[in-house]
Amino acid sequence: MSNPFSNRNAALSDPARDLVPVIPSDSTELEHVAVALYVEGAGTLSFVTVSGAVRSVNVADFSILPVGVRRVNATGTTATAIHAFSVI
Repeated sequence: MSNPFSNRNAALSDPARDLVPVIPSDSTELEHVAVALYVEGAGTLSFVTVSGAVRSVNVADFSILPVGVRRVNATGTTATAIHAFSVI
């Protein structure tokens, strides 16, 4: 099978290369900064943006949040089945 990603540098305008499950934590950052989050279960999402700001938003079932995220906080997060879009 040919791989169209094999000889390309990752860019923010590219489709995600992986969708990684997220375990919310108040101290552990994601392995790679997410370019977006996908949330299957509605609730509140508390996270730290790529710029270091702490944000809290309410999301519906099956939401995509297109924001750079470096950590999803356990405290304040009630949303479930969270996944990080990764371009790396």
